[in-house]
Amino acid sequence: MHNPGMASARTAQALPWLEPGDPFPPVSEAWGEHDPAPGLLAAGGVLDVPTLLSAYAKGIFPWFSAGQPVLWWSTDPRMVLQPEAFRLHRSLRKTLKKQLATQRLEIRFDHGFETVIRACSETPREGQDGTWILPAMVQAYIRLHRAGAAHSVEAWIDGELAGGLYCVCLGQMVFGESMFTRRPDASKIALAALVAYCLEHRIGLIDCQQDTRHLRWMGGETMSRRSFGHHLDQAIRQPSPAWRFDPVYWKHLLNLPDPSQ
Repeated sequence: MHNPGMASARTAQALPWLEPGDPFPPVSEAWGEHDPAPGLLAAGGVLDVPTLLSAYAKGIFPWFSAGQPVLWWSTDPRMVLQPEAFRLHRSLRKTLKKQLATQRLEIRFDHGFETVIRACSETPREGQDGTWILPAMVQAYIRLHRAGAAHSVEAWIDGELAGGLYCVCLGQMVFGESMFTRRPDASKIALAALVAYCLEHRIGLIDCQQDTRHLRWMGGETMSRRSFGHHLDQAIRQPSPAWRFDPVYWKHLLNLPDPSQ
């Protein structure tokens, strides 16, 4: 995906403009690979809870820079992580086992969502200089969290928040948003905990939105928008599992093969 700043020159002329309450265009109308910002679908609208829920249910997400209107995206292909394909590399496996054996690590869900998203807002995405999680986005996802659809996965080490991520969950579909770390490997541990949770509850896909080297290293891959949409339609119809973590879930992850062997 391209930086949303690249879209500014064409936004007003070529993109559908959404007024509050307007429906989204079909995702098939998103800009293609030969346009300046592939995957860009629409601009405008609002970041309220009903709009965000409608967007995610269609595979659409907001992403924009300071000084721009809200920009809505539906990328093709889509970066996803299948929990069964997660690569628990030897170094992370060793760190995780050590933390668990010494009882220094605790995974908490939704203990400090606002702290997590604000920490993520201070962390640039891979390949970017600044943050995309602007104050309006922070407030929007705090409201979504209070509505029960946005969640945090937190790695606490020695009683301190060491890293984490936040995501959106609709039915049995998880949309990963952003991660942060304050200690080595802490964000990877949080992602590993999310994968273990998904394996426990048979959640088949974690949406990652962007294709990055880090995600590919962890087992992410691309999926066509058509295939992603088909999976999404089925997953959001299922009931959401309880959003809590039990240490017994680690067994799913620690039983996965070591990809380095």
